[in-house]
Amino acid sequence: MKLGCLVRVRILDSLAIQLGPRRLQVGYQEIKHVSQRLCGDRQDFLSLAAVETAGIFYARHRGQKMKYNHIGIPTRSRFDNEIDLPHLKMTVSDHQDNAFGIQWQRYWDDAPYPELVKQVPHVAFEVDDLEQALAGHKILIAPNSPSPGLTVAFIEVNGAPVELMQYDKNN
Repeated sequence: MKLGCLVRVRILDSLAIQLGPRRLQVGYQEIKHVSQRLCGDRQDFLSLAAVETAGIFYARHRGQKMKYNHIGIPTRSRFDNEIDLPHLKMTVSDHQDNAFGIQWQRYWDDAPYPELVKQVPHVAFEVDDLEQALAGHKILIAPNSPSPGLTVAFIEVNGAPVELMQYDKNN
């Protein structure tokens, strides 16, 4: 990723914190102009430049709109309202019980996941075409279905795990 593109992401993160979600969309338009000069119109890198639209954060990846779903934060500690998922060998909190999609995750000792996923927080995005979104990325966890109507996969982006989620259009 070009340095200018990295600056773009950092500036948008700062805007989100300083302006708040209602004003982020206006700020994004200003930053978009600058970032296009720095990055060009390339769509071949994962831009975590989140834009608040109707209360939902979106990003773009290779021209495909991605909808923010949650941030998964691994921990070894217990947390409130634990949900055991024996088939996944992990315990989670409900990311829908807070406005920011924070999900605590504790992996069981025999959980068969890469250390990067078990130790580093990840951000999760919903995509329309999981296969297209995975193309060209290092896959950490191959596509699988943790629950009916949902297929997920993990990729590595700049040393961090990213979860991509595709919901069955029939559900």
